[in-house]
Amino acid sequence: MASAAPSSLHRLHLIATGGSIMHNLALTLHRRGAHVTGSDDEIFEPAKGRLAAAGLLPEAEGWFPEKVTADLDAVIVGMHARPDNPELLRAQELGLRVYSFPEFIYEASKDKQRIVIGGSHGKTSITSLILHVLRYHGRKFDYAVGAQLEGFELMVQLTDDAPIIIIEGDEYLASPIDRRPKFHLYQHHIGVISGISWDHINVFPTEEIYREQFRIFAEMTPKAGVLIYDRDDEQTQLVTVPTSPDVKYIGYGPHDNVVRDGQTFLVTKKDEQVPVKIFGEHNLRNISAAKEVCKQLGIKGKEFYEALGSFKGAARRLELVREGAGSVVYKDFAHAPSKLKATATAFKKQFPQRRLVACLELHTFSSLNPDFLPQYAHTFDAPDVAVVYFNPQVLAHKRLPALPTEAVQAAFQRSDLRVFTDSAELADFLHAQDWTNANLLMMSSGTFDGLDLATLAEEVVS
Repeated sequence: MASAAPSSLHRLHLIATGGSIMHNLALTLHRRGAHVTGSDDEIFEPAKGRLAAAGLLPEAEGWFPEKVTADLDAVIVGMHARPDNPELLRAQELGLRVYSFPEFIYEASKDKQRIVIGGSHGKTSITSLILHVLRYHGRKFDYAVGAQLEGFELMVQLTDDAPIIIIEGDEYLASPIDRRPKFHLYQHHIGVISGISWDHINVFPTEEIYREQFRIFAEMTPKAGVLIYDRDDEQTQLVTVPTSPDVKYIGYGPHDNVVRDGQTFLVTKKDEQVPVKIFGEHNLRNISAAKEVCKQLGIKGKEFYEALGSFKGAARRLELVREGAGSVVYKDFAHAPSKLKATATAFKKQFPQRRLVACLELHTFSSLNPDFLPQYAHTFDAPDVAVVYFNPQVLAHKRLPALPTEAVQAAFQRSDLRVFTDSAELADFLHAQDWTNANLLMMSSGTFDGLDLATLAEEVVS
């Protein structure tokens, strides 16, 4: 069935509307004047409250095929849905146009310059940096990003007049019925690969298969297009070998910098020192990537640095929770081995004189998979006290085998690693620590099963 431009789609139904990016899309479309309905079998905060405030919260959780009617212009299906989802089956039966999220974003931005930020790590931070700089200088742009940003109410913006769109290019699958990686569907003009570190073992069973997705992305760069990549990442080097004389290839490394008293300063080509609120080598690389993208969009170096001073980072990406005279508490989205190592190492380097207590929650399919666990060897060596937590019930939900705590300790190859499977016991352990001249770093894509981080953080810094 021929596709139609999203601006001409007035009646839309979203399957799995409670997802972090899907509920933002629902809100954006609603504000554009579309009639939006949706369903999901579980909706949590903040999506629940935000959808309710807009009058878009489904009356009941679950799947209701009767919501999918022949008068709909299109259905958008989120990755959370299964291929046998009753609403999806009904849409297919009626012959309705079914979009995945990335397909829809592409259709909405066909006439725009598309900048897609890909990579196993750093893509949210790079995207966030670019958005911050562009907004600071009053540029018109659309965007789709995976984290909440300060000053941006929604994570998706689609307008008729913005000439460009900045897209965080996830390599995970587009939808339950489209097994292509999301970032293959956006058809970028400017592409970024921030680094490649095997992830999503449930979809890409080998490192080679995973890396191949980035090679395809690199080779999709069109004539007169630009490919920006981390020149020091070995896996990235394998897929970004210049193959087209018509493509501009730009490699980057960490931005020149100095650290004084827990504060990072960027050193510019004019030997000026620019203070920034984010830190760590991985973020210095993210800054370089964002600077190269902004340069392609006409933002000069001086303008970039001017905007950067007020950038506080994306939500849960080395996000400051509380700060005291001799202690700080941060939370971070890190869960993959490369992210864990980069974040923990950066944190220790930033505050070398303070004891670091760091906690990681194993929460994703890959991180809980016994075949993938060895990838964590020596990635958690930087902290003075290293703690790993996982909930055995999550293993059961993901249909993974039981995971002995001894196997976790062996995989990390750290003999003093503490492993907890009960969040109350983890909380007791943390409360019992001596927080004099010590920092706390909590890393997870989950919530440590509801651990009260705000209360704990107050105790740490006091």
